[in-house]
Amino acid sequence: MNPVSPATKLELTLKANNLKDCDIFSKSDPICVVFEAVHSKDSRPQFTEIGRTECVMNCLNPEWNTKIVLDYFFEERQRLKFEVYDIDCPSPDLTKHDFLGRAECDLAEVVAASFSTLTLPLKDLGGQKGTITIHAEELDEGQKEYVNFIIYGRKLDKKDFFGKSDPFLNFYRLVANGSRQLVHRTEVIKRNLNPEWQPFSISVRALCQGNKDRDFLIECFDYDNDGGHDLIGVTYTTVNKLVSGDIKELELINEKKKKRKLMKYKNSGILRIQRAKLEQEYTFLEFIQGGLQLDFTVSIDFTASNGPVTLPTSLHYCNPRTNNEYQMAINAVLEICQSYNKTKKFNAYGFGAQIPPNYATSHLFPLNLSNPEVEGIDGVMQAYDHALRKVTIYGPTNFAPTINEAAKTAAYYSNHDCRYQVLLIITDGIISDMNQTKDAIITASTLPLSVSFD
Repeated sequence: MNPVSPATKLELTLKANNLKDCDIFSKSDPICVVFEAVHSKDSRPQFTEIGRTECVMNCLNPEWNTKIVLDYFFEERQRLKFEVYDIDCPSPDLTKHDFLGRAECDLAEVVAASFSTLTLPLKDLGGQKGTITIHAEELDEGQKEYVNFIIYGRKLDKKDFFGKSDPFLNFYRLVANGSRQLVHRTEVIKRNLNPEWQPFSISVRALCQGNKDRDFLIECFDYDNDGGHDLIGVTYTTVNKLVSGDIKELELINEKKKKRKLMKYKNSGILRIQRAKLEQEYTFLEFIQGGLQLDFTVSIDFTASNGPVTLPTSLHYCNPRTNNEYQMAINAVLEICQSYNKTKKFNAYGFGAQIPPNYATSHLFPLNLSNPEVEGIDGVMQAYDHALRKVTIYGPTNFAPTINEAAKTAAYYSNHDCRYQVLLIITDGIISDMNQTKDAIITASTLPLSVSFD
């Protein structure tokens, strides 16, 4: 595949029907693995895995929620292979699972099919073993629009004889050919007729192909371990109806129950729309074009695990003829970063060394030992050289102080400016404060901050 050819990103939605049942006391637990043929000059095309779906428990007619995204090159032949397995254990090794069948096609066959939907027979050595249906859709790589939902259920029908229902929701996009495609599935809430599902988001494109006045379908089921989920009820609505706030509740209707009870039937429960809010997801380029300023902090590992700086084997060894590992990393990363910062200034720190004048161990110090802010890549390199001559490598390797310092800056940004903090930690990879580092990252997860380890 030519990497410079113009490509379109496609999203594949997969479902299967009439799969082979490999389990004795239950139904198969199928997963679909997708491969693409990779061509080389020296050998025949080899299939390489490009993605796999989630496992659907106890189901011979799965509709997988996980989408497979790949590049589509109009001018090239792209051979795809779909393999379905019955999952028997948590291992990702496919040889440990039961093979249910495979199908092959060209990506162009899917794209050119009616409604870009192609159904193929799944086969193994014993013949046909059900079918797989592939639907292809072009992904919009620009601005994306999402609906953020908070939905509660109220007074849902009781489906279990000895207990309450275990409800979950399926959201489907309705296709022009009369079919439907699963776009989202909520978690199951056990033994509850008034469930409160976790907040979730669905793209407008996935839900209604961008047409906010187009109906989509919500089905509410009672989960059963054997895969025979009981339908509680269904409802139809549109994005515009929900986000306008005009509709706060949706009735779940079960047509079979409605026909049996006739005039006495009202509904099988209510979906209460606590929130349905449209939000935009922007690309990196759109943020930059909108005036976002990126600020960069670099923090360098001066712990003893790097080796004595005077030895050629040390990652900090200064060879007059070439840059060491840390200098190469600084140049490679910051050369790109500085294009997104108008001031061309960086905050430069070190950690894990004994620093003058008392040579106490410091887990965070300005690289030039006076002011963390330096001018450009040259400023970082000069500060690094100064630190090498002045500090004593020591330890331990603690990342948390650096992350906490960057988080303080990011917290200030979040309240004042259209700015984003990027922290680059350059290290030999050995960490001493794993728990504290995890806590620091979790605490900073809501801030305009990204942390990268090199």
